Amino acid sequence: MNDASVKKLLQDIKSNIKKKIIGKDAVIDEILICLLCGGHALIEDVPGLGKTTLISALASSISCSFQRMQFTPDILPSDITGFHMFQPQTGEQPFFPGAVMNNILLADEINRTGPKTQAALLQAMQEGEVTVDGETFELPAPFLVFATQNPVEMTGTYPLPEAQLDRFLLRISMGYPEKDDEIEILEANQDTGTVEALSAVCSLRDALELQKALNGVKCVRRIKNYIVEIARETRKHKEITLGLSPRGSIALMRAAMGRAMLSGRDYVLPEDVQQMAPAVISHRLMIDTQAYLKNTTAAGIVASLLKRIPVPGVSRA
Repeated sequence: MNDASVKKLLQDIKSNIKKKIIGKDAVIDEILICLLCGGHALIEDVPGLGKTTLISALASSISCSFQRMQFTPDILPSDITGFHMFQPQTGEQPFFPGAVMNNILLADEINRTGPKTQAALLQAMQEGEVTVDGETFELPAPFLVFATQNPVEMTGTYPLPEAQLDRFLLRISMGYPEKDDEIEILEANQDTGTVEALSAVCSLRDALELQKALNGVKCVRRIKNYIVEIARETRKHKEITLGLSPRGSIALMRAAMGRAMLSGRDYVLPEDVQQMAPAVISHRLMIDTQAYLKNTTAAGIVASLLKRIPVPGVSRA
């Protein structure tokens, strides 16, 4: 797939999603970066901002299987991974696939289910496979998990452990729409008739080709050094008790490559790293208790680090 084909295909997918999601270009870009990187995203925001609609629009645009699962306290790990069930008539134990046997899984309100069920996603998110009763099943490609959680309601929720958070490439916030965009949303939803479904603009094979094309984006050593400097600063920051892991550094590099590709470039610039750093790093940091009581946020620390760390000079050559 050449550069022109990649650019056109990404633009087609974005334009298609924008038919359903109004005024959220930056959020759509972050979702597309997850697609390019084969990474997962945690979408945190209040209800009613279009999180489910956004992910459904992505699934429709790339013609892939999609499963929305409402996470509740009674959800079992087997509902996610699948299970074997004995059939008395035949004496066999066939496998019944779980929700992860889809290209895109929307884990709605993931923090409303218990830690054991949350952990059932770990192997799937990291390795693209699940093991059930000693038998390993490969997940379809691409496989993406988009999890939502409400940052306001805490009653009856289970905070995601650090190991789980580290599996998410990005943490995304939808945010309220601008006034003109919200008026346009009202006009688009004035008719209570049947909502027209989105048509696919690319195939699953095309989506996989986009992921392969990402490997052709150049990330020179000076950019990698910049990423590592950012990671090292988080590890020795006095207000951070858990800094960025090597997995987080890889995530930042890949996300920066994805942003470069979305921008029509085959090379990463420092601005790509800077733009992606908050969404990649913030949810991976653990803030010291005293700093937390002073209303210090991970996003604020990341912003201060980016201002302090020297930016490398990088050209296309």
